[in-house]
Amino acid sequence: MLIRIVLATLGVLELLFPRRLTDYVMNVTTVGEATYEYKSWVYSIARIEGLVFILAAIRLGKDPDEDE
Repeated sequence: MLIRIVLATLGVLELLFPRRLTDYVMNVTTVGEATYEYKSWVYSIARIEGLVFILAAIRLGKDPDEDE
């Protein structure tokens, strides 16, 4: 259950705020004062990744014995 909550939360944040989240992660994980310029597609891919995280959280919540 905890992994569903983490996936869903990260997915929503990444879907709604891809620029902020990507910039924050890059600032935390890199050393030095270098600034980076991202390709135009990076934030679109971040949104898609957020959607995949949300779908994975929903999929993990389904009962395997449940008929659709």
